Amino acid sequence: MFRKVFFIAVATALVASLGLSAASAQEDVNVLRVAATANITTWDPSLSFSTEALYMANMYELLLYVNPPGSEERFRPGLAESWDVSEDGLTWTFHLREGVTFHDGEPLTAEAVKLSIERAQAIGGASFIWAPLDSIDVIDDLTVQFNLSYPAPLDLIAASLYGAWIVSPAAIAAAEEDPEYFESGVDAGTGPYVLDDWTPDTEVVLRRYDDYWGGWDDAPHYDYIVVSIVPEAQIQQQMLEGGEVDLALSLPLENIDQFRDREGYTFYAEPSFYNYVGFLNTRRPPLDDVRVRQAISYAIPYDEIIEVGAWGYATQSRGPVPAGVWPYSEEVRQYHQDLDRARELLAEAGYPDGGFSLVLTHAAENQTEARFAPLIAEALGELGIEVEIRPMLWTQQWEWAKGNPEEAQDIFLLLYWPTYSDAGTDNLYTMFHSEDTPFFNLGYYNNPEYDALIEEAAMLTVTDPERAQELYIQAMNMLVDDAPALFLFDAQAVFVVPDTIEGFQYNPNYPFTMNFYALHPAQSE
Repeated sequence: MFRKVFFIAVATALVASLGLSAASAQEDVNVLRVAATANITTWDPSLSFSTEALYMANMYELLLYVNPPGSEERFRPGLAESWDVSEDGLTWTFHLREGVTFHDGEPLTAEAVKLSIERAQAIGGASFIWAPLDSIDVIDDLTVQFNLSYPAPLDLIAASLYGAWIVSPAAIAAAEEDPEYFESGVDAGTGPYVLDDWTPDTEVVLRRYDDYWGGWDDAPHYDYIVVSIVPEAQIQQQMLEGGEVDLALSLPLENIDQFRDREGYTFYAEPSFYNYVGFLNTRRPPLDDVRVRQAISYAIPYDEIIEVGAWGYATQSRGPVPAGVWPYSEEVRQYHQDLDRARELLAEAGYPDGGFSLVLTHAAENQTEARFAPLIAEALGELGIEVEIRPMLWTQQWEWAKGNPEEAQDIFLLLYWPTYSDAGTDNLYTMFHSEDTPFFNLGYYNNPEYDALIEEAAMLTVTDPERAQELYIQAMNMLVDDAPALFLFDAQAVFVVPDTIEGFQYNPNYPFTMNFYALHPAQSE
């Protein structure tokens, strides 16, 4: 009842803010009420590297966007109407749209792009994506040139979900004076929506930006987006079925089939770039022995994990690169459950009856991991290996793993997705390239031969992609053989959209986002 009263109050407030009578509210103001898990870690678009991307993607914009797989064109224009690249892959030039303004009234210029990207490169949560960038030149007000130190797919980088938002120069200057400038809820993008209101851990209200360059006349867009932050999937389902929200973004997978053929809803099960791995601590005995890691890899009941953990909405991984993302390949080998082979390997390593214990950690917030972690423990138990399952808040789990590897967990379950659509320079590098200080290589894998393969491949991605793919395949199969992690499954993205909403399209290049501008109320016939 409280939530129903709350939404009535929100609608009344929105009507009042536009100076409309209650009788004309439904006709004149379109409000989309959404339940989502996406919370806010920062409102700073440069620092953002978490689930606030749901909001960032509607407030800020990129130079260009990656289209969904299967599209006729790989990219579509964003703030850049066109772009070109030199033959050597070192110089990329973007030609900006005319007449675009930021929410604070500042015009979009090449200088604004330069300042935005330089700030992201310097302080960004995803600053690593700009590693190839050497310098940026302003050619004229609407032309900006990126100069790289080595060939790299800058089109993919500029279209990244994180670390590539274009921000008002005035806001950047204010943030230089006050690093906390954005955290009160300041927004300084060019996107279709502005941040209208925000209650931490509770709700986010977005309001349409009337001067948006894309316009508002081609469809009955939503004027307001009211997002309730609801971590519990069961409660999201209750709110959707009770009419308290129009759209719920995270329904419980165990109930999702109820909506598959249900009147009034459209069901979507789409490929995603979500990839589940279980890092094995290669710095601690007995997991420092590759035969033990291979034995554990053979022990895993992959099919059962997919059925229980993802309710069947997944496919077994081929290494840490999810299907559909460069440089995924069917040539990468997989493990399949084979307990006899697992026992042979343990015996070779000196553990014929197991006889050791391991600590497995997973994010307490991740219910998928909570469902399948016991299956790992049961399977290893058949080999005489005792597994302690230790749920932890994600931030605590990550901080522990980034400490001393010799005192860290034995198995670290992780859900990962590429920051932009190149899992060679992200997944393969970020999770498995040697590190002096642990960050995301949480199995502490160290193999100079592997490092050399992916470093060479990255340099060839633009100029010789076929050779780059060959090198990446070698590297991925090396990971399978060395088994520094359990390569579990690529999850599907499952959505249920009421038929009262039109315009939905899922783009796996942008997980945790929803293009609210593309949505509109269904038109009655």
